[in-house]
Amino acid sequence: MFSVSSKSRAPSFTYKIWTLKYVTGDLFSCPRDESLAHCISEDIRMGAGIAEIFKKRFGEVLTLKEQKKVPGQCAVLTHDQRFIYYLITKKKASQKPTYDNLRKSLEDMKSHCLQNGVSRISIPRIGCGLDRLQWSKVSQILEQVFKETNITITVYSLPKKEETTVMKENMR
Repeated sequence: MFSVSSKSRAPSFTYKIWTLKYVTGDLFSCPRDESLAHCISEDIRMGAGIAEIFKKRFGEVLTLKEQKKVPGQCAVLTHDQRFIYYLITKKKASQKPTYDNLRKSLEDMKSHCLQNGVSRISIPRIGCGLDRLQWSKVSQILEQVFKETNITITVYSLPKKEETTVMKENMR
């Protein structure tokens, strides 16, 4: 962003620096003032993986359904003064998401963040658990979507042993 002050006519620059951080640990241990985001299907089933944990922890499935979001959009709940983002990346839980729907749902989330002053979001490796997207591609999409913002995204990963156990327990 470039602006010229009316007093001095000297240019001033405002740099927008987005940040992608990585943490090994439990996503739900993130600071309580950080918003959370994860991927779900339009049918809002949330019957496996981390989505099932979101469903148990935050509930309000009817509220999510009433928003009538479709793939490429983002449903939102407010919980304890923070936003919980539900990235709709596919039509049915049994399907696989597309990178295009992920990108569109992230753009939708970004718009909500910018309109509501959200500057920090914690996420799992979205789309890379049971949905099997490649993190190298997902992280590039995150950068493309958020690079012109001041939003910090913290990616939580379970320690390898726990991640393997959780994945095996939640395989369909």
